[in-house]
Amino acid sequence: MKVKYLFLFILLCVPALAEAQCSMCRAVLESEADQSAAEGINDGILYLMMFPYLLIGGIGFFMYRMFKNRNKTS
Repeated sequence: MKVKYLFLFILLCVPALAEAQCSMCRAVLESEADQSAAEGINDGILYLMMFPYLLIGGIGFFMYRMFKNRNKTS
């Protein structure tokens, strides 16, 4: 059980370390003296990237529960 919580904790911490910019955005934002715009772009990209993973993870979880309950009744 502790392994599951450790794995979940690691998965939640990984996006905080990610740098998500395309090369064009990075080139434009690195030329600016103020780096707050680059940090804002990174946060926005990570925020938008989170929802497809949550959706697929939720579908996978419900499929797992469905198959687990089906095997219990058989």
